[in-house]
Amino acid sequence: MPSPRTPHHAMDTPSLFARNSVRGVILVLCAGLLWGTTGTAQSFSANTLSPYWVGALRLVISAAFFTLYIVATIGLRAIRASMAMVDWRHAVLAGACMAGYNLAFFAGVKATGVAVGTALALGSGPIWAGLLQMLGGRAPSGHWWAGTMLAVAGGVLLVLGRGGTLQADPTGIALCLAAGLTYALYAIINKRMVHRADPGVVTLAVFSVAAAIALPAAWLWAGELAITGRGWAVVLFLGVVATGVAYLLFSNGLRGITAATGVSLALMEPITAFLLAIAVIGERPELAAYLGLAALLVGLSIVIRAEVRRTA
Repeated sequence: MPSPRTPHHAMDTPSLFARNSVRGVILVLCAGLLWGTTGTAQSFSANTLSPYWVGALRLVISAAFFTLYIVATIGLRAIRASMAMVDWRHAVLAGACMAGYNLAFFAGVKATGVAVGTALALGSGPIWAGLLQMLGGRAPSGHWWAGTMLAVAGGVLLVLGRGGTLQADPTGIALCLAAGLTYALYAIINKRMVHRADPGVVTLAVFSVAAAIALPAAWLWAGELAITGRGWAVVLFLGVVATGVAYLLFSNGLRGITAATGVSLALMEPITAFLLAIAVIGERPELAAYLGLAALLVGLSIVIRAEVRRTA
């Protein structure tokens, strides 16, 4: 039994942290499920829409979604006070990272092909996040690294096992690795911000900055916007669901888990994309993809266990 002088809340703190980590894990996995719908959704749009415009427009729409969400949850009058709590230096940096991630990813995929580009960007993100967290003095555990490396290897195998043209373009590879780095940086900065301000307000600030950067970049690289009605429907879904709701879940989840774990759990995205490609598009992947799926699931389970044990 605890000492009579020991406050009850002191005994409850470890279990509270554990509950928060479990909640954080669930929220980030749900975000990964929504991110995984992106590829399937884009398959229903016309191929005439530039991927640079897809990235820019979904950032703009998600910023509008976050605005409506904040108005509905905290009220119009409270927005100014809530925005005053945001560290805008970090918000600008996180927004630049998010815009950079979108632009570097699409440019890298265009140069290397979807299979190699996606594998490099998604696979390098957790590794970058772990290294950055080490530099910050909070090195992930050995179990975390083991689970992450297994999950990354499985994710790469899953993506490559779905086929696609392999192009070893040095510039494209560098861009995809840069995409993984900027995403890891975004997660680490975002983790700091959501502990000081409301996650919805933080996402609004970050994505407003990202949209302001991505729009002129899309116009510069892809020319004037040419989009059909179906294209608008797809972009609207991407902006509201696959970006807005997903990143709102992600930001809330980061309150209970480390940024490195959040980036690792984002590998739920290729799992969802893989299953949707089979069920909706009728894709028939190779055996390697199924082996990658198994390795990815085992790796994520190890990462989750390591995160929960860390807080328990």
